[in-house]
Amino acid sequence: MMRMPAESASHERTAMCWPARKTLYGELLPAAEAAHALVARTLASFEPVTMIADVGAGERAAEACGDGVDVVELPIDDSWFRDSGPIFVTDGDARIALDWRFNAWGGKFQPAANDDAIAGRYAALLGDGVRTIPVVLEGGAIAVDGAGTLVTTQQCLLHPNRNPSLDRVEIEAVLRAELGVSTIVWLPFGLALDDDTDGHVDNVAAFARPGVLLMQGCADESEDDWLRTNVNVRSARGAIDALGEPIEVVEIPVLPFTEVGGERVAVPYLNYYVANGVVAVPVCGHPADDEMMAIIGEHYPDREIVGLDVGAVLAYGGGGIHCITQQVPRVP
Repeated sequence: MMRMPAESASHERTAMCWPARKTLYGELLPAAEAAHALVARTLASFEPVTMIADVGAGERAAEACGDGVDVVELPIDDSWFRDSGPIFVTDGDARIALDWRFNAWGGKFQPAANDDAIAGRYAALLGDGVRTIPVVLEGGAIAVDGAGTLVTTQQCLLHPNRNPSLDRVEIEAVLRAELGVSTIVWLPFGLALDDDTDGHVDNVAAFARPGVLLMQGCADESEDDWLRTNVNVRSARGAIDALGEPIEVVEIPVLPFTEVGGERVAVPYLNYYVANGVVAVPVCGHPADDEMMAIIGEHYPDREIVGLDVGAVLAYGGGGIHCITQQVPRVP
């Protein structure tokens, strides 16, 4: 049976995209490029990294990322490969790339045709088989434990700008059939400031392992996210996973806020990325950074926990470290 592996399963490599939508970052584009390069170089110390650059941008990306990162040129519109790239499923022996429809988070950013095509193009570059699915889904909208359980948010997957002709039962049927999951945990909300993605789950929840779900909290009662994250935690606590066991919820209690480019942004620690031997966590210089990374580290004892001060600029663009990365699972 084909199943989407947990992010913590062994990777063949990580794939990323070089910033391409100049209007997204404006004057902060050099900072965004530096952030992508830092993430790529950091991960390349642990596993191979491929940086996909738009046609004509490969030389600039290669210079910034250094010799340890492979750079390829393919047409792209934006740099959020978690959402536009393929989602891989395996049976332990073979790997297939799922090419979901990508509509730029409900049509918010244009053009997007190249990003809608990039999953198939990158899979072809890898030599993987591709299955095209006529359903809109972004990788940041889901998280799996690799043992049959998936978590998502109602705010995103049930939003009418994604698949208005499908109801919740029909969406669940597609997720079960394509990703090899049997149990779906629905959280009500994403973060309050997450307007671009309509509440992606990778800002608020991540499976550390089957049965253990790390969840973003917010200790400041004056913030809208205090209520949203509180409701999310209570929705997940006690939910039964695919193995028939209650899910243990571990709350990351601090949600940092900062200002960049004249805009107030949230920098959730939960938008981290798990690679071979490392967990890369977005930080922004908050006093709680070390303490929150220590909580995360308790659940990844075999991995180095690395805080990267890229959280503010990536949040300004609309995401975090998890949003700009996509794992390619290892198969024999």
